[in-house]
Amino acid sequence: MPQPPPRQPQDPQIDEQDILRAMREIPGYLDITPEDFRQVYARAYAHALERVRRGLPAERVMTREAAAVAVDTPLTEVARIMAQRRVSGVPVLQGGRVVGLISEKDFLDAMGAQGGRHFMEVVAQCLGQGPCLAAPLRAATAGELMSAPAVVAGPETSTSEIAEIMGQKGINRVPVVDSQGRLLGIVSRADLLRAGGPA
Repeated sequence: MPQPPPRQPQDPQIDEQDILRAMREIPGYLDITPEDFRQVYARAYAHALERVRRGLPAERVMTREAAAVAVDTPLTEVARIMAQRRVSGVPVLQGGRVVGLISEKDFLDAMGAQGGRHFMEVVAQCLGQGPCLAAPLRAATAGELMSAPAVVAGPETSTSEIAEIMGQKGINRVPVVDSQGRLLGIVSRADLLRAGGPA
């Protein structure tokens, strides 16, 4: 028998639909006794919590101080920023608007990892006798390497929609932009996990 969890300050408000859904789940005729109500409450609470977790807007879970680079940022600087911030991807901006995204995968693809090479093969060649596959990237910019157009979301896009986008596109982060395409923040898989939603 479900037990109602202890209330938290950020607990969702149970609405009539949550209660009706919970009541439909309880088999048999309902004679509303305190025990019946406790069961309805526990189930309604679970529905409300699931609704809130899946429906949280991006602006509630996003990382607001997101690292970003300009299209003309040298790749050496992009790599330094990503390493310093310990992130695997950053939005690329032009005129303040998100125009692309650059990730570790873009770097690896540019260094030949896409052609069937394993990441450690790329590292071994850079560390060994041969020419480092990253060397040609020294003269390139973020705009030359980025994946574009960027897959973005609005501040009201739900966490469940963002998780679906990530799954469909095979990406790990989605920049959140305003109506003008300006960066507001970024939602990563880690942000979704912290919010308790799907990842």
